[in-house]
Amino acid sequence: MPVFKILHITKYQYPSAVTDSANQIILSPLSNDFQEVISQKIFLFPNASIDFYYDFFTNRVGVFTIVEPHHFLEIRSEVTVETFPIELPVVDIGAAEQWRIMTQQRQQFPYVDFVREEVIKSKPEILEIIENLAKPELSVMETTTELSTYIFENFAYQQGVTDYETEIDEIWKLKAGVCQDFAHLLLAMLRILGVPARYVSGYISPSNQELRGEGATHAWVEVYIPGYGWLGNDPTNNCWVSDRHIKIAIGRDFKDCTPVKGTYKGPSNHILSVSVIITNEKTKEKTTEPEFPMYMRENPKVADETLENNSYRRFLEIQQQQQQQQ
Repeated sequence: MPVFKILHITKYQYPSAVTDSANQIILSPLSNDFQEVISQKIFLFPNASIDFYYDFFTNRVGVFTIVEPHHFLEIRSEVTVETFPIELPVVDIGAAEQWRIMTQQRQQFPYVDFVREEVIKSKPEILEIIENLAKPELSVMETTTELSTYIFENFAYQQGVTDYETEIDEIWKLKAGVCQDFAHLLLAMLRILGVPARYVSGYISPSNQELRGEGATHAWVEVYIPGYGWLGNDPTNNCWVSDRHIKIAIGRDFKDCTPVKGTYKGPSNHILSVSVIITNEKTKEKTTEPEFPMYMRENPKVADETLENNSYRRFLEIQQQQQQQQ
Protein backbone atom coordinates (compact mmCIF):
# COMPACT_ATOMS: atom_id res chain seq x y z
CA MET A 1 0.00 0.00 0.00
CA PRO A 2 1.39 3.47 -0.85
CA VAL A 3 2.81 5.57 1.97
CA PHE A 4 2.92 9.31 1.37
CA LYS A 5 4.88 12.03 3.13
CA ILE A 6 3.25 15.44 2.91
CA LEU A 7 4.90 18.74 3.72
CA HIS A 8 2.41 21.62 3.72
CA ILE A 9 3.80 25.04 4.64
CA THR A 10 1.91 28.31 4.91
CA LYS A 11 3.86 31.53 5.54
CA TYR A 12 2.71 35.05 6.29
CA GLN A 13 5.25 37.88 6.20
CA TYR A 14 4.33 41.37 7.40
CA PRO A 15 6.09 44.71 6.67
CA SER A 16 5.80 45.68 10.34
CA ALA A 17 4.85 43.92 13.54
CA VAL A 18 1.34 42.50 13.92
CA THR A 19 -0.44 41.36 17.08
CA ASP A 20 -3.45 39.33 18.22
CA SER A 21 -3.19 36.76 15.43
CA ALA A 22 -6.06 34.29 15.94
CA ASN A 23 -6.12 31.33 13.58
CA GLN A 24 -7.93 28.12 12.74
CA ILE A 25 -6.31 25.24 10.85
CA ILE A 26 -7.74 22.07 9.30
CA LEU A 27 -4.63 20.20 8.21
CA SER A 28 -5.04 16.79 9.87
CA PRO A 29 -6.04 13.79 7.76
CA LEU A 30 -8.22 11.36 9.70
CA SER A 31 -7.65 7.63 9.90
CA ASN A 32 -10.50 5.62 8.42
CA ASP A 33 -11.04 2.40 6.47
CA PHE A 34 -9.14 3.76 3.47
CA GLN A 35 -6.25 5.71 4.97
CA GLU A 36 -4.17 5.51 8.12
CA VAL A 37 -2.27 8.45 9.54
CA ILE A 38 1.11 7.10 10.66
CA SER A 39 2.32 10.39 12.10
CA GLN A 40 1.74 14.12 12.01
CA LYS A 41 3.63 17.06 13.42
CA ILE A 42 2.50 20.66 13.20
CA PHE A 43 5.04 23.39 13.96
CA LEU A 44 4.29 27.07 14.48
CA PHE A 45 6.77 29.90 14.20
CA PRO A 46 6.52 31.92 16.43
CA ASN A 47 5.79 29.06 18.77
CA ALA A 48 2.26 28.76 20.14
CA SER A 49 0.08 26.08 21.67
CA ILE A 50 -2.59 24.52 19.44
CA ASP A 51 -5.89 23.39 20.92
CA PHE A 52 -7.73 20.75 18.90
CA TYR A 53 -11.37 19.80 18.69
CA TYR A 54 -13.64 17.92 16.28
CA ASP A 55 -16.24 19.97 14.48
CA PHE A 56 -19.78 19.06 13.44
CA PHE A 57 -18.46 17.30 10.33
CA THR A 58 -15.87 15.28 12.34
CA ASN A 59 -12.96 17.33 10.98
CA ARG A 60 -10.01 17.79 13.37
CA VAL A 61 -9.72 21.53 13.85
CA GLY A 62 -6.84 23.36 15.53
CA VAL A 63 -6.99 26.87 16.97
CA PHE A 64 -4.20 29.07 18.29
CA THR A 65 -3.48 32.71 19.10
CA ILE A 66 -0.27 34.71 19.03
CA VAL A 67 -0.76 37.88 21.05
CA GLU A 68 2.76 39.30 21.13
CA PRO A 69 4.14 41.35 18.19
CA HIS A 70 5.59 39.28 15.34
CA HIS A 71 6.78 39.94 11.79
CA PHE A 72 5.96 36.55 10.29
CA LEU A 73 3.89 33.43 10.88
CA GLU A 74 4.75 29.98 9.56
CA ILE A 75 2.48 26.95 9.85
CA ARG A 76 4.29 23.75 8.96
CA SER A 77 2.46 20.41 8.74
CA GLU A 78 4.42 17.18 8.25
CA VAL A 79 2.25 14.10 7.70
CA THR A 80 2.92 10.48 6.87
CA VAL A 81 -0.16 8.59 5.72
CA GLU A 82 -0.79 5.17 4.21
CA THR A 83 -3.68 4.76 1.78
CA PHE A 84 -5.62 1.70 0.71
CA PRO A 85 -7.44 0.94 -2.54
CA ILE A 86 -11.18 1.62 -2.61
CA GLU A 87 -13.06 -0.98 -4.57
CA LEU A 88 -16.15 0.25 -6.36
CA PRO A 89 -19.17 -1.12 -4.53
CA VAL A 90 -21.56 -3.70 -5.85
CA VAL A 91 -24.95 -2.51 -4.62
CA ASP A 92 -27.63 -5.19 -4.52
CA ILE A 93 -30.40 -2.61 -4.70
CA GLY A 94 -32.00 -1.75 -8.03
CA ALA A 95 -31.90 1.78 -9.38
CA ALA A 96 -35.58 2.50 -8.69
CA GLU A 97 -35.24 1.28 -5.10
CA GLN A 98 -32.10 3.40 -4.61
CA TRP A 99 -33.95 6.54 -5.63
CA ARG A 100 -36.91 5.62 -3.42
CA ILE A 101 -34.60 5.20 -0.41
CA MET A 102 -32.85 8.44 -1.31
CA THR A 103 -36.16 10.32 -1.30
CA GLN A 104 -36.94 8.97 2.17
CA GLN A 105 -33.54 9.65 3.70
CA ARG A 106 -32.32 12.91 2.20
CA GLN A 107 -34.18 15.16 4.65
CA GLN A 108 -32.92 13.19 7.63
CA PHE A 109 -29.71 13.49 9.62
CA PRO A 110 -26.90 13.28 8.54
CA TYR A 111 -27.88 13.84 4.90
CA VAL A 112 -30.00 16.98 5.16
CA ASP A 113 -26.99 19.31 5.40
CA PHE A 114 -25.62 17.95 2.13
CA VAL A 115 -28.73 18.16 -0.03
CA ARG A 116 -29.61 21.85 0.30
CA GLU A 117 -29.50 23.66 -3.03
CA GLU A 118 -27.97 27.06 -3.59
CA VAL A 119 -29.60 29.80 -5.63
CA ILE A 120 -28.50 29.40 -9.26
CA LYS A 121 -29.77 31.62 -12.05
CA SER A 122 -28.64 29.09 -14.64
CA LYS A 123 -30.61 26.28 -13.03
CA PRO A 124 -33.00 25.80 -16.02
CA GLU A 125 -30.02 25.25 -18.35
CA ILE A 126 -28.27 22.97 -15.87
CA LEU A 127 -31.47 21.05 -15.23
CA GLU A 128 -31.89 20.43 -18.96
CA ILE A 129 -28.44 18.83 -19.09
CA ILE A 130 -29.14 16.79 -15.97
CA GLU A 131 -32.42 15.47 -17.38
CA ASN A 132 -30.63 14.36 -20.55
CA LEU A 133 -27.99 12.50 -18.53
CA ALA A 134 -29.84 11.19 -15.47
CA LYS A 135 -31.99 8.51 -17.04
CA PRO A 136 -34.50 6.78 -14.71
CA GLU A 137 -32.90 3.39 -15.24
CA LEU A 138 -29.49 4.59 -13.98
CA SER A 139 -28.40 4.02 -10.39
CA VAL A 140 -27.12 6.85 -8.18
CA MET A 141 -23.56 5.79 -8.88
CA GLU A 142 -24.12 5.56 -12.64
CA THR A 143 -25.80 8.96 -12.64
CA THR A 144 -22.85 10.48 -10.78
CA THR A 145 -20.49 9.00 -13.37
CA GLU A 146 -22.53 10.59 -16.18
CA LEU A 147 -22.46 14.02 -14.50
CA SER A 148 -18.75 13.80 -13.69
CA THR A 149 -17.96 12.78 -17.26
CA TYR A 150 -20.01 15.70 -18.60
CA ILE A 151 -18.01 18.17 -16.49
CA PHE A 152 -14.71 16.58 -17.48
CA GLU A 153 -15.51 16.66 -21.19
CA ASN A 154 -17.19 20.08 -21.39
CA PHE A 155 -15.24 22.23 -18.92
CA ALA A 156 -11.63 23.19 -19.51
CA TYR A 157 -9.08 22.91 -16.72
CA GLN A 158 -7.92 26.50 -17.06
CA GLN A 159 -5.86 28.64 -14.74
CA GLY A 160 -6.66 32.18 -13.74
CA VAL A 161 -10.26 32.40 -14.91
CA THR A 162 -11.90 31.85 -11.52
CA ASP A 163 -11.20 32.55 -7.87
CA TYR A 164 -12.48 31.18 -4.57
CA GLU A 165 -15.62 33.35 -4.74
CA THR A 166 -16.66 32.32 -8.26
CA GLU A 167 -20.27 31.16 -8.26
CA ILE A 168 -21.91 28.37 -10.23
CA ASP A 169 -23.44 30.77 -12.77
CA GLU A 170 -20.01 32.13 -13.69
CA ILE A 171 -18.44 28.66 -13.86
CA TRP A 172 -21.32 27.53 -16.08
CA LYS A 173 -20.82 30.51 -18.37
CA LEU A 174 -17.04 30.18 -18.58
CA LYS A 175 -17.07 26.41 -19.06
CA ALA A 176 -13.69 26.45 -17.31
CA GLY A 177 -12.07 26.42 -13.89
CA VAL A 178 -10.00 24.31 -11.51
CA CYS A 179 -10.65 21.48 -9.08
CA GLN A 180 -12.71 23.39 -6.53
CA ASP A 181 -14.92 24.77 -9.32
CA PHE A 182 -15.59 21.33 -10.76
CA ALA A 183 -16.32 19.93 -7.30
CA HIS A 184 -18.66 22.88 -6.68
CA LEU A 185 -20.49 22.24 -9.94
CA LEU A 186 -20.87 18.49 -9.37
CA LEU A 187 -22.21 19.19 -5.87
CA ALA A 188 -24.80 21.55 -7.32
CA MET A 189 -25.91 19.10 -10.01
CA LEU A 190 -26.27 16.22 -7.57
CA ARG A 191 -28.19 18.35 -5.09
CA ILE A 192 -30.59 19.48 -7.83
CA LEU A 193 -31.38 15.78 -8.20
CA GLY A 194 -31.88 15.50 -4.45
CA VAL A 195 -28.71 13.44 -3.95
CA PRO A 196 -26.75 14.21 -0.76
CA ALA A 197 -23.24 15.25 -1.74
CA ARG A 198 -20.43 16.76 0.28
CA TYR A 199 -17.29 18.75 -0.50
CA VAL A 200 -13.94 17.08 0.26
CA SER A 201 -10.55 18.76 0.65
CA GLY A 202 -7.25 16.93 0.61
CA TYR A 203 -4.34 16.08 -1.61
CA ILE A 204 -3.83 14.05 -4.75
CA SER A 205 -0.50 12.27 -4.94
CA PRO A 206 1.98 12.76 -7.79
CA SER A 207 2.72 10.10 -10.39
CA ASN A 208 3.96 11.00 -13.86
CA GLN A 209 1.72 14.09 -14.04
CA GLU A 210 -1.18 12.16 -15.57
CA LEU A 211 -3.73 13.60 -13.12
CA ARG A 212 -4.77 17.23 -13.02
CA GLY A 213 -4.04 18.90 -9.69
CA GLU A 214 -1.63 16.25 -8.42
CA GLY A 215 1.02 17.08 -5.85
CA ALA A 216 -1.02 19.90 -4.34
CA THR A 217 -4.15 20.65 -2.42
CA HIS A 218 -7.14 19.17 -4.20
CA ALA A 219 -10.93 19.01 -4.01
CA TRP A 220 -13.52 16.42 -4.93
CA VAL A 221 -17.01 15.22 -3.99
CA GLU A 222 -18.43 12.40 -1.90
CA VAL A 223 -21.86 11.18 -2.98
CA TYR A 224 -24.24 9.14 -0.85
CA ILE A 225 -24.98 5.72 -2.38
CA PRO A 226 -28.01 3.98 -0.79
CA GLY A 227 -27.03 0.50 0.33
CA TYR A 228 -23.34 1.46 0.57
CA GLY A 229 -22.61 4.90 2.03
CA TRP A 230 -20.34 7.76 0.94
CA LEU A 231 -18.14 7.31 -2.12
CA GLY A 232 -15.69 9.85 -3.55
CA ASN A 233 -15.79 11.09 -7.14
CA ASP A 234 -13.20 13.43 -8.65
CA PRO A 235 -14.76 15.36 -11.56
CA THR A 236 -11.46 17.12 -12.28
CA ASN A 237 -10.03 13.76 -13.37
CA ASN A 238 -13.30 11.94 -14.12
CA CYS A 239 -12.54 9.11 -11.73
CA TRP A 240 -13.77 7.48 -8.56
CA VAL A 241 -11.46 8.16 -5.64
CA SER A 242 -9.00 5.48 -4.56
CA ASP A 243 -5.54 5.30 -2.97
CA ARG A 244 -4.14 8.33 -4.84
CA HIS A 245 -6.42 10.69 -2.89
CA ILE A 246 -5.68 11.72 0.70
CA LYS A 247 -8.70 13.13 2.52
CA ILE A 248 -8.40 15.88 5.12
CA ALA A 249 -11.86 17.33 5.62
CA ILE A 250 -15.48 17.23 4.53
CA GLY A 251 -18.18 19.88 4.56
CA ARG A 252 -21.04 21.51 2.74
CA ASP A 253 -18.62 23.57 0.66
CA PHE A 254 -15.09 24.95 0.60
CA LYS A 255 -15.63 27.24 3.56
CA ASP A 256 -16.21 24.27 5.87
CA CYS A 257 -12.85 22.75 4.86
CA THR A 258 -10.51 25.73 4.59
CA PRO A 259 -6.97 24.65 5.62
CA VAL A 260 -6.00 27.96 7.30
CA LYS A 261 -8.00 31.01 8.24
CA GLY A 262 -7.70 33.76 10.79
CA THR A 263 -7.43 37.43 11.62
CA TYR A 264 -4.74 39.73 13.01
CA LYS A 265 -4.19 43.36 13.94
CA GLY A 266 -1.60 45.14 11.87
CA PRO A 267 -0.77 46.46 8.40
CA SER A 268 -3.00 45.30 5.58
CA ASN A 269 -0.09 44.62 3.20
CA HIS A 270 1.53 41.23 3.65
CA ILE A 271 3.07 38.39 1.68
CA LEU A 272 1.42 35.01 1.86
CA SER A 273 3.04 31.88 0.42
CA VAL A 274 1.71 28.34 0.35
CA SER A 275 3.59 25.26 -0.77
CA VAL A 276 2.84 21.53 -0.74
CA ILE A 277 5.31 18.74 -1.40
CA ILE A 278 4.08 15.12 -1.58
CA THR A 279 6.58 12.29 -1.85
CA ASN A 280 6.38 8.51 -1.83
CA GLU A 281 8.64 5.63 -2.76
CA LYS A 282 8.33 6.62 -6.45
CA THR A 283 9.17 10.28 -5.93
CA LYS A 284 11.94 10.13 -3.31
CA GLU A 285 14.26 12.10 -5.53
CA LYS A 286 12.09 15.21 -5.11
CA THR A 287 13.21 17.85 -2.66
CA THR A 288 11.62 17.90 0.76
CA GLU A 289 12.03 21.66 1.13
CA PRO A 290 9.83 23.61 -1.29
CA GLU A 291 10.72 26.82 -3.02
CA PHE A 292 7.80 29.06 -2.29
CA PRO A 293 5.67 30.81 -4.89
CA MET A 294 5.37 34.33 -3.51
CA TYR A 295 2.39 36.60 -3.95
CA MET A 296 2.03 40.14 -2.64
CA ARG A 297 -1.07 42.15 -2.05
CA GLU A 298 -0.61 45.89 -2.50
CA ASN A 299 -3.03 48.38 -0.99
CA PRO A 300 -1.27 51.73 -0.59
CA LYS A 301 -4.33 53.44 0.86
CA VAL A 302 -4.15 51.35 4.00
CA ALA A 303 -0.56 50.17 3.95
CA ASP A 304 0.42 52.31 6.94
CA GLU A 305 -2.78 51.86 8.91
CA THR A 306 -3.22 49.48 11.81
CA LEU A 307 -6.39 47.46 11.44
CA GLU A 308 -7.84 44.00 11.81
CA ASN A 309 -6.98 42.17 8.62
CA ASN A 310 -8.76 39.05 7.38
CA SER A 311 -5.97 36.64 6.45
CA TYR A 312 -8.58 33.97 5.70
CA ARG A 313 -9.73 35.90 2.63
CA ARG A 314 -6.18 36.30 1.36
CA PHE A 315 -5.42 32.63 2.03
CA LEU A 316 -8.32 31.63 -0.19
CA GLU A 317 -6.93 33.80 -2.97
CA ILE A 318 -3.50 32.20 -2.70
CA GLN A 319 -4.95 28.70 -2.40
CA GLN A 320 -6.76 29.26 -5.70
CA GLN A 321 -3.61 30.64 -7.32
CA GLN A 322 -1.59 27.67 -6.13
CA GLN A 323 -4.09 25.20 -7.57
CA GLN A 324 -4.07 27.06 -10.87
CA GLN A 325 -0.29 26.75 -11.19
CA GLN A 326 -0.38 22.95 -11.05
